[in-house]
Amino acid sequence: MRYFEDFKPGEVIELGSRSISKESIIAFAKEFDPQVFHLDEEAAKQTIYGGLLASGCHTGSLMMRLLWDGMLKDT
Repeated sequence: MRYFEDFKPGEVIELGSRSISKESIIAFAKEFDPQVFHLDEEAAKQTIYGGLLASGCHTGSLMMRLLWDGMLKDT
């Protein structure tokens, strides 16, 4: 087990990556963040983003999962 005091300033920890689908972006948005640029690909093209955009809550949740899998579960 690794404790938080074992982490050193400047230490780099690779957490990997995760791809998400258009369908998962829309499904998450329907339940938690129903803004047009998360839900409707055509309508999202008319926004400043120019296309479908994953919710910040969704990407934050994915980051938390990467953090858990990459280091926290053994800390």
